[in-house]
Amino acid sequence: MAGRKPQRRREFGTVRKLASGRWQARYLGPDGERHTAPETFETRSDAQDWLNLIRADIERNHWHDPDAGAVNFEKYALRWTKERGLAPTTLDRYDGLLRLHILPTFGGEDLDEITPPSVRTWRAERLKATGATTVAKSYRLLKAILQTAVDDDLLRSNPCRIKGAGKEEADERPTATIEQVFDLADAMGPRWRLMVLLGAFASLRPEELAELRRHSVDIDECSLRVTQASPELTNGRRVTGDPKSRAGKRTVFLPDFMLPELRRHLQWFAEKEPDGLLFVGEKGAPFRRSTFGRKWRKVRTKVEMPTNFRFYDLRHTGNTLAADTGAKLKDLMVRAGQSSERAQLIYQHSTAKHQRRLAKGIDAEVRQQLREPGGERRQAEEA
Repeated sequence: MAGRKPQRRREFGTVRKLASGRWQARYLGPDGERHTAPETFETRSDAQDWLNLIRADIERNHWHDPDAGAVNFEKYALRWTKERGLAPTTLDRYDGLLRLHILPTFGGEDLDEITPPSVRTWRAERLKATGATTVAKSYRLLKAILQTAVDDDLLRSNPCRIKGAGKEEADERPTATIEQVFDLADAMGPRWRLMVLLGAFASLRPEELAELRRHSVDIDECSLRVTQASPELTNGRRVTGDPKSRAGKRTVFLPDFMLPELRRHLQWFAEKEPDGLLFVGEKGAPFRRSTFGRKWRKVRTKVEMPTNFRFYDLRHTGNTLAADTGAKLKDLMVRAGQSSERAQLIYQHSTAKHQRRLAKGIDAEVRQQLREPGGERRQAEEA
């Protein structure tokens, strides 16, 4: 008795010959939808081989919906920024990078139309048009958005594959000498003099200075308590909230030579209410970055500072000066309001005693340089 003929394995998908003479392959995907190969084939065998590869992907759970990436990049990117719960300043920065550097190239494309070659071309063109630091930030943002698309199963892989493209290698920021800090403070005038000195000798961020109030000041301890920050967005709106990091909430002990400066400013310029702002403009309104910036640029030219010396570089000056006192890294981190989980595990706890010693070190260095030949400057009157 003849054995039973083995049952033929059911064919996967369908193959048909088109009027052009080429062959089309179609199949029913795991999603229940019918999918067509993105290209036609020269022979029936080629079409069947393609179907066999698709079936193998399905059996190994490697199948990817070929139409999943047909999502407009601009819509996806804008939704990505909204869903991240980003801080207002971060959202403001991302919006700028998208608007100026990413969307003009990729905004009209679908996710699956963005390829490694197109990313390389975009980056090369950006490097010709703007600074390397901005390009690195833009690349990191583009890569992060597309990686989420991969996680959402909209893309098989991330087309951002340029090694080191997201690494920033910014030039070392310039620092000012002690004499230059005082020159800048003098040139800015009495109303803004203390702001310049605190930016340098207390390492305060501009947004922290903007939110300092009378109750932030402890005259007896010659210190400031930083609890909030008020950064200004590119649209001019200020967003008041917690400092940049958890470590931003801190007490900053000031060098003793600043005590007369502090008293004078409180008496002459600060708002009179207990919670009044320390720094306000001539008309009594909180200082604006644009107005302050114009004055800063004029003063910078007047005292012959480098054209790339920003107000924020006073903080870099202060951090460098504090480091030169020989303070421990943890003490420097606390003073500057910088947080690092790894550093917190490695370095010892920074106490108020250490912070006071650091402030005294800065005080001694400044007083010494003011006494040196060529560094004479009038001493602040004792209150």
